[in-house]
Amino acid sequence: MKKYSNKYALLVFVKNAELGRVKTRLAQSIGDTNALTVYRALIEKTKEIIEPINAQKVIYYSDYIDEYDQFPEKVFSKRLQMGDDLGERMKNAFESAFNVGFEKVVIIGSDCWELDSETIEIAFDGLNESDVVIGPAYDGGYYLLGMKKLNSEIFANKEWSTENVLVDTLLDVEKAGCTIRLLQTLSDVDYAEDLPDELKLILD
Repeated sequence: MKKYSNKYALLVFVKNAELGRVKTRLAQSIGDTNALTVYRALIEKTKEIIEPINAQKVIYYSDYIDEYDQFPEKVFSKRLQMGDDLGERMKNAFESAFNVGFEKVVIIGSDCWELDSETIEIAFDGLNESDVVIGPAYDGGYYLLGMKKLNSEIFANKEWSTENVLVDTLLDVEKAGCTIRLLQTLSDVDYAEDLPDELKLILD
């Protein structure tokens, strides 16, 4: 893994893994219990791919900070997501990172089974040449966003969890006069048809 300075921050948005409150769209077809099983596996996979990244790792929880989960506080900083919608919560997380001096900030979620450590490193490297790095998702959103300075417009006036998020974000980046690097397109796990074979095997 590459050696980065301590000016790099990797922000990870997660939901607290509770029955009936995670992967709700997926749960409509496979049930709440299986949806929770899938989400726990996604969290484990996320931990696995971010551990080798040489950056400050900050876990942002949806409802409360879990002090006893799989993210040890000796390795991961822990924060609570703050804001009325996803855009505001992400903006606040980026703002917090830049305010304490981080120079490159990348955010990911915990829904993309296909995401790997190399892609995250490519994102940080992409910020050497570009102002913004985005990892597009097949559903019209994105699984990764990276910036060198805060661009608040990216997070405003979006219909989150819709197929227009990526296009609207790209338009905002263009309006701001920022350069952009697009990563490979990957799939989020939102519906039964998105489940990879590895996750199908762990279901009841």
